[in-house]
Amino acid sequence: MKALVTGGGGFLGKAITRLLVERGDVVRSFSRGAYPELASLGVETVRGDLADREAVLAAAKGFDVVFHVAAKAGIWGTYEEFHRSNVTGTENVLAACRHHGIGRLVYTGSPSVVFDGRDVEGEDESLPYPKHYEAHYPRTKALAEKLVLAADCSVLATVSLRPHLIWGPGDNHLVPRIVARGRAGKLRRIGNRPCLVDTVYVDNAARAHILAADRLAPGSTVAGKAYFITNGEPLPLWEIVDRILAAAGLPPVRRRVSPGVAYTVGAFCEGLWNVLRLQGEPPMTRFVARELATAHWFDISAARRDLGYAPEVSIAEGLKRLQEWLAGERP
Repeated sequence: MKALVTGGGGFLGKAITRLLVERGDVVRSFSRGAYPELASLGVETVRGDLADREAVLAAAKGFDVVFHVAAKAGIWGTYEEFHRSNVTGTENVLAACRHHGIGRLVYTGSPSVVFDGRDVEGEDESLPYPKHYEAHYPRTKALAEKLVLAADCSVLATVSLRPHLIWGPGDNHLVPRIVARGRAGKLRRIGNRPCLVDTVYVDNAARAHILAADRLAPGSTVAGKAYFITNGEPLPLWEIVDRILAAAGLPPVRRRVSPGVAYTVGAFCEGLWNVLRLQGEPPMTRFVARELATAHWFDISAARRDLGYAPEVSIAEGLKRLQEWLAGERP
């Protein structure tokens, strides 16, 4: 197929692009930056901004499926920034699909769209969207996902995948943050509960997107639906963190604070950053405090049944690959 991948130079986008190329599909990446590694794969790279409708329309011309992976992630920034990338950008992708008669759209969502600050333990996709969000990222991702699923119709089939905590070699977000804070001695366990948390190895998440695209068509079983995507191996959160640290040759996290203290610190940091307009992300926010003190693992039986999804890379194997990659990254 001829596939447009928004954010094709990003961590997940690059993994999706690589799998598409390996099986012989024609791929174009639409993103802000230039990525020589994509060119080496034979991928055409078009630079542009998701919020620029004309640029998105031009990039999508001639393609029959769109993988909309690009988004503004993170725990800090203005609502306008998140809305511009995540909502306006998605509106433009949908407009491009309609304008060019593109029949399939695979959207990369997030399980955070159903997180209300409480434990999520083995729940499925029937979880409702909460009425309140404590961060702009999940709020805008929820708005975008609703647009995508509502757009499903007889000429445009849409599906949303919700991969949870993607990690692996080449990660430029989760793993580097954990390693940097661990090396600086700034990590603290929050609470005493062994909260189970799902993650997903990057190649498994990418493969789920390909499976979804192959099964997606107007009126198909997967059309108009959202799916949680994980490794299906929930582990205590701080065991995951410690194993990532061990892959980087760092000691486990021993110091801890209570959930109440972490939430209070997060609220204080948010206020301080807002009042003083400090640069960069605060060390803690209310949203992060809630996430680090609660369980969040999901029932992926729907993805197994409808997409034929089965995680091929286990957490143990993924950690071996991560350790090798980190060893090559260290000076």
